[in-house]
Amino acid sequence: MPSTHQAIADERNEDILIYVDGEYARRHEAKISVFDSAFLVGDGIWEGIRLHHGQLAFLDRHLDRLFSASERTGIGLGMDRHGMSDLLYSVLARNGMTDGVHVRLMVSRGLKKTPSQHPSNLVAGPTVVIIPEYKQADPSVARSGVSLFTASVRRPPSNTLDQRINCHSKLHEVMALIEAVDAGCDEALMLDVNGHVATCNATNFFAVAGGQVWTSTGEYCLPGITRGVVIEVCQSAGIPIQVADFDLDLVHGADEAFVTGTFGGLTPVRAVDGHEFGDGTIGPITSKLSELYESAVDADVAKRASHTGGDR
Repeated sequence: MPSTHQAIADERNEDILIYVDGEYARRHEAKISVFDSAFLVGDGIWEGIRLHHGQLAFLDRHLDRLFSASERTGIGLGMDRHGMSDLLYSVLARNGMTDGVHVRLMVSRGLKKTPSQHPSNLVAGPTVVIIPEYKQADPSVARSGVSLFTASVRRPPSNTLDQRINCHSKLHEVMALIEAVDAGCDEALMLDVNGHVATCNATNFFAVAGGQVWTSTGEYCLPGITRGVVIEVCQSAGIPIQVADFDLDLVHGADEAFVTGTFGGLTPVRAVDGHEFGDGTIGPITSKLSELYESAVDADVAKRASHTGGDR
């Protein structure tokens, strides 16, 4: 069953070095304590970042989101932006990585002296883990697209669990995904508390209808870096886009649909709830936006390379 996170197998990943709080461990030896806040209560924040031609694509945007999440959750990072950037690049250098890599950066509130939510039980600062993997999206998924099923599990409001924070508390998304898989689909489309289309369980959702691109207001979904870039390239290329509430009727009658994420970029959606789009191949707007997005990635890394002399 295809997935937007389906990757081409790469044997080099067996020998990667994973960073865990100042130390490096091989893949099958990397561990955190059972008393870590992330394991105990899902108390952590994270980022997924793409290494492209020696540069971390859209790093400034990722750091903006990470440090915003740190401030809002009170989870300290133990370093400033420059320190975090240096650490990420040092992990990549330790692994000799320059391209085709996906980096998972995770920060938990830290170790507890006993299983508990209360911060008074913290015994150390934040736990920082960085997992760099050689990870290229499987091109067969982009060719065939994915099917979505609208889950009964909905995205909660910001005063319950703010979906704009990239946190470790993903159980509702996993439950939605399992419901979709059980229904014979690849991934889940999720609605907000008002019944409007919000996002998918692990990616952001876009529909193309009546010559316009539609995506949610963003109130009930992660502010995806790829999502934001797609909105910007639509605006700069003169492609009409609506960032607004819309319902399933628009989706079911759409001409095209696609999802976005740092790992897979733009992935076409071939069907939602059994409603198929076009002839099952990637639609013209999706194809155009995919090209514009990849050009934006290239431009960002080229700009970063010029500012760092090409070594960062």
